[in-house]
Amino acid sequence: MYVARESTKLWRRVCAETTAELQLLFEKWQLLLAGLVFQYIHGLAARGVHYLHRPGPLLQDLGFMALPELGQEKGYLSESLFTFIFISFFLWSFHPFVYHSKRFYTVLLWRRVLAFLVASQFLRIMTFYSTQLPGPNYHCREGSKLATLPPPNNALEVLLINFPRGVLFGCGDLIFSSHMIFTLVFVRTYHKYGSNRYTVNLVVFFVDKKLPEMPDRTNGLSLLPVNTKDKDGRMKEELHKLEKDGRMMDEFHKLLNGNTVDATDWRQRVQINGKHGEDTNHTVSDATPTGT
Repeated sequence: MYVARESTKLWRRVCAETTAELQLLFEKWQLLLAGLVFQYIHGLAARGVHYLHRPGPLLQDLGFMALPELGQEKGYLSESLFTFIFISFFLWSFHPFVYHSKRFYTVLLWRRVLAFLVASQFLRIMTFYSTQLPGPNYHCREGSKLATLPPPNNALEVLLINFPRGVLFGCGDLIFSSHMIFTLVFVRTYHKYGSNRYTVNLVVFFVDKKLPEMPDRTNGLSLLPVNTKDKDGRMKEELHKLEKDGRMMDEFHKLLNGNTVDATDWRQRVQINGKHGEDTNHTVSDATPTGT
């Protein structure tokens, strides 16, 4: 019975979240689609620079000197680690469909993530086309058949980018690492929306300032009003609360500073309610000049 009851709750939660996310998807699909299309453009650019790659002696690098090479037999460890990070972040981004506590909408999260990726990948394309270095990977070294590509026979060969082999065995797109872009964006996004820790890099900081902040769902407020009338009514209510709180804080500061409040203002506020308490009458009588 417990399992059946919890399963029903989970199913209702998934259905409600799916409805809300679909409404957001219908409104925000343009940037999502543009981000996905740019992933292909980025792969196409990386494939194109491979035709320009020329193998050569390995460049001296402190990182390569400090860390030993994994070797061709253990090369899968690097891809396995990246795959683990990618899948973990992807699954975590959909946890609002399952968990009761929610801090973000999945559609808005991926909209922001894709914006970060597009900006970083655009800079990456500009960099590796302007600065071409010999690849240090085993398939990019001198003597490897994959180090250089023969000229394409037709445009279709370039447009298909030889997926997935062309993506896994690319050369020439060194500065800066695409794996590192994805990893930093995923980790930074999780640190911001998954915990209280916060890390910043230049590209993410710039794009984050340009995009509007995502609404926090912990207060239970919905981002999707039923209609414009409800939305306008809700805004007027919030403005009224802020105005009321501002007047109360002003009076409170006057009392703390020892300033007296104008008697006319007291009479106006008291008579609005139509009732006079003992303390209120005493205050009014004290504030009223003798003989009136």
